[in-house]
Amino acid sequence: MEYKRILASALTLTLAAAAAGCGDKGSSSESSETTTASTEPSTVAATEATTEAPPEPPKPVEATDPNTITFDDGDFSFASPKTGDDDSAQGTLEVVEVEGNKMLRFTDDGKNFANGTVQKIQIDAVKLLSHENVAKVRSIEFDVYADATASDYENEDGEKLKAPGWIGGGGGANVAGDKWYQFGEWSGGEYYFDMSGAAHAEFKFVLAAGGQCWDEAMDEAVFLIMRWGAQNEGNMYIDNIVFYDEEGNSLPIEKTAGEAPAAADGAAAEAESKADATLSSEKEAAVDKAVDDGIAAAEAAIAEANSKAEEAIAEASSMAADLR
Repeated sequence: MEYKRILASALTLTLAAAAAGCGDKGSSSESSETTTASTEPSTVAATEATTEAPPEPPKPVEATDPNTITFDDGDFSFASPKTGDDDSAQGTLEVVEVEGNKMLRFTDDGKNFANGTVQKIQIDAVKLLSHENVAKVRSIEFDVYADATASDYENEDGEKLKAPGWIGGGGGANVAGDKWYQFGEWSGGEYYFDMSGAAHAEFKFVLAAGGQCWDEAMDEAVFLIMRWGAQNEGNMYIDNIVFYDEEGNSLPIEKTAGEAPAAADGAAAEAESKADATLSSEKEAAVDKAVDDGIAAAEAAIAEANSKAEEAIAEASSMAADLR
């Protein structure tokens, strides 16, 4: 009887141990599955990160308003660099093409960043609008770009890049009464390629009701676009200039500079061509006359010589006859 009790106790212990082993195995399996599941999202994220396309350089903005100065015709006779102020950057203006889009560029002398100067472009609205519409201008919008010509821009990691970084500035205009009107500031983002994207700027005559704007009597209505705080050596670009009235309607462009000089240049070229043709014709006639005169003179001289020779022969013949 004692033997049976001992055998039953041993069997009970064996079954308990087996059950415990099965429980441990299940826990281990669940733990393993949990670990595997927890690593799957990070693996997918890492894979997606490595296959993500690198950022592309920003593209120039195309004009959408029909009354936009785009510089596509190459004319910038209404613009000039303002380089005479103590803080002015030194440079020249030219129209250049950027990815198929023509823009006006202030080509810096390469010392703007080093000297901490301000790049300035002056635009005369009188050469772009009728006098009537000059007086209607209440806001001016345009796009500003900048490029980098050196690798002096330093990012947050201390790396030197050939990029403009932040771009921004401000502007002003002369107004009626020979006063200067200060517009607000404009700014773009941080740009890390050689060429920035477009920083869209807007200048507003917010005090127009008090006469702080242009009027019809002005012979010159200029506004100044300034870029300051350069973080690298480079140039400033202007494109897509549009003038708006108080109702937000764009004002038509009526150039009085650029097209007129072009027509004058064409007329001058035509006149010069005609003058050249006339001079050439006169020269040819003069040469022909000289030749004709020369031939006539030669013929006259020969005729005279022949006449004298005939007279001499006649005289000699007469003397010979007398001697006989």
